[in-house]
Amino acid sequence: MAGAETLHVVIKNMAFSNVPATAHVGDVVEWSNEDFVAHTATARDHAFDAVIAPGKTGSTTLRTPGKLRFFCRFHPTMTGEIDVAPAATSAAGARNSR
Repeated sequence: MAGAETLHVVIKNMAFSNVPATAHVGDVVEWSNEDFVAHTATARDHAFDAVIAPGKTGSTTLRTPGKLRFFCRFHPTMTGEIDVAPAATSAAGARNSR
């Protein structure tokens, strides 16, 4: 796997923000809860379920290509999605920039 990235998603004002449109298998999503209440980052396919306390962060590594849909179990109207592409590979090990 070449050059995995850390992608930062902010949870603030009861919403996921700064959600990248695309990512790659092997990338890490770091969830930062800037709200005053706890939230979750929960995959609809049950691939992950992280409870994130106020002022804290959590992370998950993207392991499967496809459309990743997620939500907050505590606040189900909070949703998001990321298109996860297969891990980028090349002779030089470089990835295209986003």
